[in-house]
Amino acid sequence: VIVVVSALGGITDKLINTSQMAANGDSAYEKEYREIVNRHIEMVYTVIPAGNERTVLLDKVNELLSELKDIFQGIYLIKDLSSKTSATIVSYGERLSSIIVASLIKGAVWYDSRNFIKTEKKHAKHILDSELTTRLVKETFQKLPEVALVPGFISTDSGEVTNLGRGGSDYTASVIAAALNADSLEIWTDVDGFMTADPRVISTAYTINELSYVEAMELCNFGAKVVYPPTIYPVCHKNIPILIKNTFNPQGEGTIIKQEVNSGSKAIKGISSINDTSLITVTGLGMVGVIGVNFRIFKALAQNGISVFMVSQASSENSTSIGVRNQDAALACEVLNEEFSKEIEMGEISPVVAEMNLATIAIVGENMKHTPGIAGKLFGTLGRNGISVIACAQGASETNISFVVESKSLRKSLNVIHDSFFLSEYQVLNLFICGTGTVGGSLIEQIRCQQQKLMQERGLKLKVVGIADGHHALFTRAGVDLSHYKEELAEKGMPSSTQVLHDEIIGMNIFNSVFVDCTASAEVASLYKDFLMNNISVVAA
Repeated sequence: VIVVVSALGGITDKLINTSQMAANGDSAYEKEYREIVNRHIEMVYTVIPAGNERTVLLDKVNELLSELKDIFQGIYLIKDLSSKTSATIVSYGERLSSIIVASLIKGAVWYDSRNFIKTEKKHAKHILDSELTTRLVKETFQKLPEVALVPGFISTDSGEVTNLGRGGSDYTASVIAAALNADSLEIWTDVDGFMTADPRVISTAYTINELSYVEAMELCNFGAKVVYPPTIYPVCHKNIPILIKNTFNPQGEGTIIKQEVNSGSKAIKGISSINDTSLITVTGLGMVGVIGVNFRIFKALAQNGISVFMVSQASSENSTSIGVRNQDAALACEVLNEEFSKEIEMGEISPVVAEMNLATIAIVGENMKHTPGIAGKLFGTLGRNGISVIACAQGASETNISFVVESKSLRKSLNVIHDSFFLSEYQVLNLFICGTGTVGGSLIEQIRCQQQKLMQERGLKLKVVGIADGHHALFTRAGVDLSHYKEELAEKGMPSSTQVLHDEIIGMNIFNSVFVDCTASAEVASLYKDFLMNNISVVAA
């Protein structure tokens, strides 16, 4: 087995921050450096029993840490931090963690990945030199020990230390696995595998047991940060399965990624999203029928290192919309306005502007190819909940439908889609109940008694997400426990007013929501119009 290790959690960020503090002449960098030292020394004392082995390891660790100290001091004195120095500093994270783990695993042999993971410079980035790396990996591991230990992430380019980018340890493992035709590639991380959606946003998301390479790649590219996307490519060609497991829950099944998967009954496998999206639209009647406009758009962006993750073009050809990250939006507009300056001057093309604060959502699954009406169900569900789709794109491979919505609708969109595609055995209704007197109190009691029955017999899940009386109001996405709602309202509720009701209910922007008015108040009734405008249904007693 070959074990590839990354730096200790959080150390890479700490190394980057410390070096920037030193370059800015901030003497507090020494405190940060001491924290890095303590973290590694403490780790050695925790995992290696007292004795000769610990002494030898501490000598090695201290030697590396003192080299690091000298580099930080040099940066602090000359107040300059080159990308070459920065790459060298970051490499210490993996160099330190890997010698500790090599000492921890009995009989493990440590290999220096800088000798066989090689990069070359392209567009100011270090890209893997695949041919040279594959040859060197084969030579290095001709004779395999029981356990070979390799630091991930770090590499070299003509003798200079470089790295493979964030998530580069996964990539290192994948490159070695492909070069040696391994039986499988296991990635141990801090989640149970790929989930149907982001569990921080959707509490009902669950682990996907099997994914094809294509599905995994589609989900990775769109915000599912389980695997660094380039990891999939090298092993996919050799049909080497990837197993994703959770270090903190080794009993969990995890997710297996392979060529052929059992398609199952669900039309889509997962939903993922990117919150920081800007949409840039190049539009103008001067584009219609003109050959090469898109070539110029993408050439200008590529030359400036701007990555485009979504493209949407109408067949009339008079506009092309492209999705980029927010941080790239200003530069993208600048280079496109420069590229088309003549056409803009003549009025053939409008000046290029970016629409900011958007989110991109993708639904992914190979089963979508064979299921008619997926797009109809998707956009119908969004429409019923008042979510406007700004742009959309679907490839001919039909494994991904991507669309752009306003950032503020992201949570609601994800919940709506997850509810309609994954939890379709029952329909969820989110209720806001105003008034807990005779009528309201009776309604709440009826719902409490019938919640289970409605789910089992009617497939309807009634979830009360807000309750208000004349004094207090309580709102919770998880739902209020109706057997103790009076106590909860008194203890945890906020002071109630029509303004609070208006702002909280609209602000929650929750899907399939219904406002139930059990009061006789004209003030409460005056809220109906705004609720209806925001796609919240209203029931009046």
